[in-house]
Amino acid sequence: MAVKRIGVLTGGGDCPGLNAVIRAVVKTAINDHGWEVMGIEDGFLGIIRNRMHPLTMTDTSNILTQGGTILGTSNKADPANFKVGIDEEGKPVFEDVTARCVEHIAARELDVIVCIGGDGTMSGASHLVTTGIRCIGVPKTIDNDLMHTEVTFGFNTAVETATEALDRIHTTASSHHRVMLVEMMGRNAGWLTLHAGAASGADVILLPEIPYDLDVVCDYCKMRSKRGKAFTIIAVAEGAKPIGGEVVIDQIVVDSPDPIRLGGVSTHLARQIEQKTRLECRATVLGHVQRGGTPSAFDRVLATQFGFHATELIASEQFDRLVVMQESQLSSVPITEVADQQRTVELNDPLIRACQAIGVSFGTKDL
Repeated sequence: MAVKRIGVLTGGGDCPGLNAVIRAVVKTAINDHGWEVMGIEDGFLGIIRNRMHPLTMTDTSNILTQGGTILGTSNKADPANFKVGIDEEGKPVFEDVTARCVEHIAARELDVIVCIGGDGTMSGASHLVTTGIRCIGVPKTIDNDLMHTEVTFGFNTAVETATEALDRIHTTASSHHRVMLVEMMGRNAGWLTLHAGAASGADVILLPEIPYDLDVVCDYCKMRSKRGKAFTIIAVAEGAKPIGGEVVIDQIVVDSPDPIRLGGVSTHLARQIEQKTRLECRATVLGHVQRGGTPSAFDRVLATQFGFHATELIASEQFDRLVVMQESQLSSVPITEVADQQRTVELNDPLIRACQAIGVSFGTKDL
């Protein structure tokens, strides 16, 4: 069947560069192929509730530099496990509403769905693929943790944002002679913390992949103090945890397919370090500021390339694939190969080795 109309959605957490992808998909689809494009509102929620609207060249004009997503997004709408109500005990009730999604896609006469998102979105897309819905994935996440792609758009901007924050923390840490902890996103993957920590010259970098030893961290801070270094900067991922310990949970969102929300490890660590070292400590949680703002030039270019390549896959009838960057070249892999998986930092990563060589501590003796 010839493609005539495609849908495009943005799922999961928002991210710099989403609008750049939407712009590239819509303009290439209309200019090069004459397809109609439907914008699906709020990720998979738009399919579940049949909320879609046409996207035109005018709709996507002047959005390249705009943060967020003009389509909206949701990280709670999973077609296979969607909240439909609350039971008598006040607990959420979930159902598989995939059949409803298939009906809405057929009613809108959508031939292909372009799904822009991270591992959760690709898991949802993979589920739709099993029903016969044709999908194309575009990799998005500031965590840079999708399998089979060297980079995701949004990561570069988030690194720049976090690096700038760390740079600013440096000046106040130096002025007040404090140990300053800066907490960044990254539940299971420490790419953002590793790169921002390296770029800003952080003294300690704590990653989810490398459980830390509190005594090692404290000894490092005291060693710097004895050597005349009046401050220490610690870059810590929200998913960092001590050896044999657990992550710090901020809250549990019961109506979400992914209910656990991490946060607060920096505050917890600051209290512990202060008690053991008698050094004054302060913690800063960057939070959602890492997702916001205008995308960097790198991410605008990458997002445009990804969006264009997504339409090329559709035109060549290579369906159910994820656009990826491998060895600095655009390529694609089956969406099913990235669903429910995450790419984490390996212990022999070259950047870890480089940081160790210049004296950065990763909070452990055994690395």
